[in-house]
Amino acid sequence: MTKTVLVSGASGFIGSHVAARLAEEGYRVRAMTRHPQDYHGAGEPVAADVSDPGSLATAFAGVDVAYYLVHSLGSADFERRDADAARNFAEAAAAAQVERIIYLGGLGANDGKLSAHLRSRREVEDILRAGSVPVTVLRAAVVIGHGGISWEMTRQLAHRLPAMVTPRWVRTRTQPIALPDAVRYLTGVLEPVEARGRTYEIGGPEVLRYIDMLQRVAKIRGGRLPNLTVPLLTPRLSSAWLKFVTDVDLATARNLVDSMSTEVVVRDDAILRLVPGTPLGYDEAVRLALADRERAGRHDKSRATR
Repeated sequence: MTKTVLVSGASGFIGSHVAARLAEEGYRVRAMTRHPQDYHGAGEPVAADVSDPGSLATAFAGVDVAYYLVHSLGSADFERRDADAARNFAEAAAAAQVERIIYLGGLGANDGKLSAHLRSRREVEDILRAGSVPVTVLRAAVVIGHGGISWEMTRQLAHRLPAMVTPRWVRTRTQPIALPDAVRYLTGVLEPVEARGRTYEIGGPEVLRYIDMLQRVAKIRGGRLPNLTVPLLTPRLSSAWLKFVTDVDLATARNLVDSMSTEVVVRDDAILRLVPGTPLGYDEAVRLALADRERAGRHDKSRATR
C-alpha cells in the first residue's frame, strides 16, 4: 500500500527537494505550506502553519509519515517559536496516529557549549521525541546546494571579496554534505523499520575548516581568496560584516555566526550501512550548486521575457 507522506516546509530549501524525491519514488506527497496558492512544487499542497495548532488537523488526516523540516532562524525569538512549533507538530501527529516523524537537526556534541541555534535544534528533537510518535532524527552540518542559506553565504563571500580579514571561527572544523546526499538520506530512512527512534549523523566525505570551504569555492570559480585571521572580530561584529557583504539578513547571520564556533563533524557513520552509497565530495557538491544556480537564473530570465 502506497504511503501518504506529509512534508512540512515543502516550499523550502530542503523540503522542496524531499517532496520531489518522494513523488518520484511513488509516494503520495502532501506538501504543507502556509501559501498553497503559490506552491508549484511536487505533491498536493495543503494549507497549514506549525505555529497554528488548529490548522494542522486537516494536513495530517490520513498521513502515514511526516517530515519536520521547518525552523524560525530569521526570528529574534526563534528558540521559543521553534519549541512551540515542534510541540504543535508532535501533538497533531499523535492525534492523527502517524507512524513516524522524520526530522533534520544539527550536528554538534551536546557538551553544554552548543550555540543557541544548535541548542534549539536539539531541543526540537527532545520535544518531538516526548510525544507518542516514533521519531527518526538526521543531524547535518552545512548542506551545499542552491537555495541554502549557509551555502549562499559561502558563495557570496567567495565571489565578492578579493581577500578576507576573518574571525577565528573560520578555522572551526565542519563536515558539509551535498544536497543530493542529504535528500537521499532523508528519504532513505522512511521505510526501514530499524530507523524508528534512531538518530543518524550525516555528512560528506571531507572534514573542512570554513576557510577551506571558502577558498575552494573561490578556486573552483577561477580565483583566489587570501586570508588574514584576527582574534578581535566578535560574533556581533562578524554578523554585521556578513550582513554588509552578503544578502543574509542580520538576525540569521548572527544566529549562524554563533554556531560557527562549534565543531560539527560526524562521529557515527551508521547511516552508511542503512542507506548505502558514496557521498559526493565538497568540490563536486559546489559545482552542482553553482550549476543549479545558473539554471535557475536562466529559467527566471526566460519567464521574465515571456
